[in-house]
Amino acid sequence: MRILLASAPHADTFGYSMPPPGLLRLGGALRSAGVEVQLEDLAFRVAEGTLPLDDRLADASAAWLLRTGAPEVLGLSVMGATLPIALAIAERVKHSSPSTWILLGGPGTTGIDQTLLERFRAVDVVVRGEAEVTLPALLARRSAALRDSTPEVDTLRGLAGVTWRDLDGQVVREADRAPIDDLGTLPDYAWDLVAPIARYKELTGEVEGLVPIDSGRGCVYDCSFCTIGRFWNRRSRPLPAARLVDEVAALAHMPGARRAYMCHDLFGANRKHALAFCELMIERGVRIPFEVRARVDHLDPELIALMGRAGCYRVLLGVESGDAEVRRRAEKATADDLDVIAVVDACSAAGITPILSLILGLPGEDGPALARSLDLCSDAALRAGVNLSLHLPNPQPGCALGEEFGAEARPLEGIPPDMAFGAGTTAAELELIAQHADLFTTWALLPLPEKRLRDLHRLAVSLPEVLMRYGRTFSALRTIRNENSLMLCRAVDASGRSFEAFALAHSDHPVVADLFTWERAAVRAGARANGALGREPLPGHAACEYLIPRAIADVFHARFDLEVLTRALREHTPLPAPETLRSYAVLPAVGVMPGVRTVRIGTGVDQALEALQRDLAGTARGSRERSLGDLRRAQPGLARAVERLVGAGLVELVPASTRSESSDSLAT
Repeated sequence: MRILLASAPHADTFGYSMPPPGLLRLGGALRSAGVEVQLEDLAFRVAEGTLPLDDRLADASAAWLLRTGAPEVLGLSVMGATLPIALAIAERVKHSSPSTWILLGGPGTTGIDQTLLERFRAVDVVVRGEAEVTLPALLARRSAALRDSTPEVDTLRGLAGVTWRDLDGQVVREADRAPIDDLGTLPDYAWDLVAPIARYKELTGEVEGLVPIDSGRGCVYDCSFCTIGRFWNRRSRPLPAARLVDEVAALAHMPGARRAYMCHDLFGANRKHALAFCELMIERGVRIPFEVRARVDHLDPELIALMGRAGCYRVLLGVESGDAEVRRRAEKATADDLDVIAVVDACSAAGITPILSLILGLPGEDGPALARSLDLCSDAALRAGVNLSLHLPNPQPGCALGEEFGAEARPLEGIPPDMAFGAGTTAAELELIAQHADLFTTWALLPLPEKRLRDLHRLAVSLPEVLMRYGRTFSALRTIRNENSLMLCRAVDASGRSFEAFALAHSDHPVVADLFTWERAAVRAGARANGALGREPLPGHAACEYLIPRAIADVFHARFDLEVLTRALREHTPLPAPETLRSYAVLPAVGVMPGVRTVRIGTGVDQALEALQRDLAGTARGSRERSLGDLRRAQPGLARAVERLVGAGLVELVPASTRSESSDSLAT
């Protein structure tokens, strides 16, 4: 029997850059069972231009799946966001090939498997939970029935983990299948079923080289806004530590792969496993950086430090709210005194970038509770490298919010759903969403007043960028104005200005002036660091006659010791008084994660940079650019000054043929 597995299409460019690990694992399981399997990642086909991202998407996807002949079985894997397009594709495939058995699987079917079969005749079966055991058994039964010409009415009766429709049209929901006890028994990925990783990265321009790893499955929690716990029957299992290290290490031999993206949501839930994995990564010398997803209360300083040594460079932390009562009502099951900042500090000390994910507008969130969430974001932004991600809840089917508010939830024009980014935009999808609003509440918002929803959306979109760029300035304005973060956001909105303009209007205060100058310099240096990510290193300076000096530091003066000032903001202690003028330089810091670093520079270094720029501009005017080799021959003293600045990281050397024409070049 031949089966075609397909991952439903979408326009999320992050998703485009990575193949679906679950289907790759499933493909391996089917092969092991002797099933002929093919796999289509339709999001990849959209990215490469094979499928159009417009109203033709459903028709074109169906035609693409049928281009080599109708498969006996088509399995469509869906998230909540891709369910409408998958259903539209299924209808078209069934119309063209009525004999094709069409299966749906994936988290997007959670809690609505029976309803899907009742309303959509094109779907024959919903496979629930893990399919590595269920799907081979299903196909074996189907094959036997066809071979023996037995009636299909009882083909699936008694098969755990499936919901199906009998010949009378009645939907039958079989018992749940027990989760796989030992994930170490899972098959290897069938990587050959999809395009090479290098091709994925080439299409999207994603330079981090992230590759998904099926690092564990399930969740023991039942957070009100999430379907994952219910999809996996409230059970969590990590891939055995040694097996996980093997799968990460294998990326070193895969062109285009640079880093591992651990897909399991609960790294550290099994602390013993997390420690063993990190220790094995260090012991075996595996040099592949990796990122994980975790709960704040599953991480501690010892584990975080070991994660950093093992190569973890980024962790997504689901915080949800800075208010304990809101978290309690959302069934987050965290302690009231959850210390998010302590975990953020431990991550920063370990060289790990924490991403804090919070949800605005959860039930029970009043003004003070919202202010506590925003204050948490503001305090976290004072730590090095913190990223912030704010969302509005979408009451998806299959979760508590969907059950409580799904009947009243509706989309709101101008507020794209966070849980359905890049999906639900074509005419076929929009028609289904409108006709079956109760099934597609992934696109809906909680039934709150429109003004409040738009206000929360504005905060979710704008505040993270402000805090990640100007976190110190924002915190200083909170302190100086004696306001919480929500009050300050309201004041900025009322001014009708951007945050930058608002800060400039307060730059008569020396603290604001110094911090805003510093952070603007950091923004410029950060842009340079991002541009350098993945750039090949230059050959040794001594042998390169053609290298041109270029300044990469933003130099500025401050009346405060910036380290002392930042500490006062972090610890909410009185701000220091201005002191003697100091000189600082902000430089791009290129590594696993690009960033910036600030260094104190001695008196006269900034003047030396300006002098070098004037001298080089004057001598080079009207002639070719002057390389370091030119300077060594014509002006040895100037060359030595350049080399000292290169050593200090304030100047870099670039090939003349690729020199930027920007004003930061020392050779103009």
